[in-house]
Amino acid sequence: MFTVIGERINTTLKKVRAATENRDADYIRGDVEKQVAAGATYIDVNAGARIGHEAEDMKWLLSVIMETTRLPLCLDSPDPAILEMAYDMVDQPPLINSISLEKERFDPMIDFLKGKECRIIALCMDDSGMPQSVHDIFSRAQLLVKELEAIGVARDDIFIDPLIQPMAVAAENGTMAMDSVEKIMKELKGVHTTGGLSNISYGLPQRKIINRIFLSMMMARGFDSAIMDPLDPKIMATLKTTTMIQGNDNFCMNYIKAVRAGEIIA
Repeated sequence: MFTVIGERINTTLKKVRAATENRDADYIRGDVEKQVAAGATYIDVNAGARIGHEAEDMKWLLSVIMETTRLPLCLDSPDPAILEMAYDMVDQPPLINSISLEKERFDPMIDFLKGKECRIIALCMDDSGMPQSVHDIFSRAQLLVKELEAIGVARDDIFIDPLIQPMAVAAENGTMAMDSVEKIMKELKGVHTTGGLSNISYGLPQRKIINRIFLSMMMARGFDSAIMDPLDPKIMATLKTTTMIQGNDNFCMNYIKAVRAGEIIA
């Protein structure tokens, strides 16, 4: 099953930031309800945009969201103290976004994760910067899995993020991501892969068609999760159609159901 991490409750987005500042629970509730209806697996919650207000904003957002849905949450913050507070608030195991190999981030995050019942997004980033090759990504993925397993995290609870980088920056970024996902999924059996899908199209026109085609090509390599906008009907149609073509939809029933519901239109 493909894991859709709904990316919309993020205070870097103008409408979400305004709703959070004004404590507009109706706006947040409405957006979450739409993401759930569209097929999100997790709702990502990021309250980091308002410097000095992250703790209070995260607390408020979580309270509104948990009154709205029973869907599990993805707690998104680089600050272990914020994550600790958020973890104590949720009533079911969350997905934690995220840990990396950067020394200042890695050590406190490992301490935070010990003994926690959760899943974890692990970024292929270290102190040398963004990965520049499949070798960089895979070697970092190997180390992340080793370190997480050492504190008792099961592979099924690890989501490796290869750090999708824009095509506008370098022509090889698409194939680097695809090749990395394929290598991770074949050689680190049992883990998952995820990432910010729309990063691939940053800086280019007609971004949505790039995102849709990239999703399908990544899924063909084993990509089984994405941080994405479930309210984009065409990308959700691409997801359901690709799932069917991959043979993961018995008798194509989910595909047929989506067509009949008007969710997939030629």
